[in-house]
Amino acid sequence: MTAQVLDGKAIAAACRRDIRQAVQRRLGAGLRPPGLAVVLVGDDAASEVYVNAKARDCRQVGFHSVVERIAATVAQEALEARILALNADTSIHGFLVQLPLPEHIDANRIIDLIDPAKDVDGFHPYNIGRLALRRPALRSCTPMGVMLLLDRTGMECRGAQATVISASNHIGRPMSLELLQAGCTVTVTHRFTRDVAAAARQADILISAVGKPGLVQGDWIKPGAVVIDVGITRDERGKLHGDVDFDAAAKAAAWITPVPGGVGPMTRVALLLNTLQAADEVLDDG
Repeated sequence: MTAQVLDGKAIAAACRRDIRQAVQRRLGAGLRPPGLAVVLVGDDAASEVYVNAKARDCRQVGFHSVVERIAATVAQEALEARILALNADTSIHGFLVQLPLPEHIDANRIIDLIDPAKDVDGFHPYNIGRLALRRPALRSCTPMGVMLLLDRTGMECRGAQATVISASNHIGRPMSLELLQAGCTVTVTHRFTRDVAAAARQADILISAVGKPGLVQGDWIKPGAVVIDVGITRDERGKLHGDVDFDAAAKAAAWITPVPGGVGPMTRVALLLNTLQAADEVLDDG
């Protein structure tokens, strides 16, 4: 078996065309374009790349886009004040604070201050709680992007065995909730799991989000599985690597995502979809 590649770039481009059409319908109805703001604290090079890509996506679909660059030395209180100001800004339907934040900033406090109705990253406890209760509102972007990819495979998720290698707050945990919502039987592995390989081998859907190149070996893959590689690591030469040994895994899997070009573009599409949803739920858009 040779796996089919889930081309996140191509799928994301098709999704952006649909989003642009939705924006045009909003404008035709006399509504303002969805507004997305990104708060970037400091000058982390990787964060700058991500933020620039998000701004480019906004231009392509016709969103109003704002990038607020704030010095790494910003005080907790000053950053909190910016969050409250964005909560009150009626031209901004959704916003996010790019992570990671400087060590002196309490990131949990910042996330908790974001209006859940504008939490387009899907990190607020309210939105994670809604997903846990099977009443999703704004959803965590990477898990949402993964579900969009799974939908493109045509696979029946109900009843499938899914293994998530990660229990992180921003990916692993909400990913497991998304899969439960879709009807999967879910196993979540973490640093205390005694046999990650055994958990992987039972998976019809295998998702790894650790950030450890080569973690997932070819003999971990159940024949015919869908393999989603969320892990991303940049080596000393600047080359990006996923968690999965792609060539070996592709010999057993039915579908597999590349790194780069797999999950990353779909994470950004999910951000756009969340922002569009947040805008559509505003009753007074004058």
